[in-house]
Amino acid sequence: MSAPSRNVFGEPLELCGCEPMTGWWRDGHCRTDGNDLGRHTVCCVVNEAFLSYSKAQGNDLSTPMPAYSFPGLKPGDHWCVCAARWLQAYEDGMAPPVRLSACEQATLELIPLELLQAHAA
Repeated sequence: MSAPSRNVFGEPLELCGCEPMTGWWRDGHCRTDGNDLGRHTVCCVVNEAFLSYSKAQGNDLSTPMPAYSFPGLKPGDHWCVCAARWLQAYEDGMAPPVRLSACEQATLELIPLELLQAHAA
């Protein structure tokens, strides 16, 4: 990516999390490019309700997958979630809190800032 990524406020994108390492690029940032069809741009603080919800939707984020160096998430971990998945969780009353300063600006193409602000961690 040539230009530095910006967050939903138009400021420099902050780090989401490194333990475990998150992001489409696995660099700790929730930034995207044209190859990221899921738009992993929403920095969430996952909780048990969201992890259970995500698993029920077919995306098990809590089970370790050593083949992919993925330790599995636990409540309190920071993770870059697909914007459409977060919006779906919101519509189902299961959206986890978000770290606005670490959510990439592209998130706003799918999710209004007001919804994100209402779920700010």
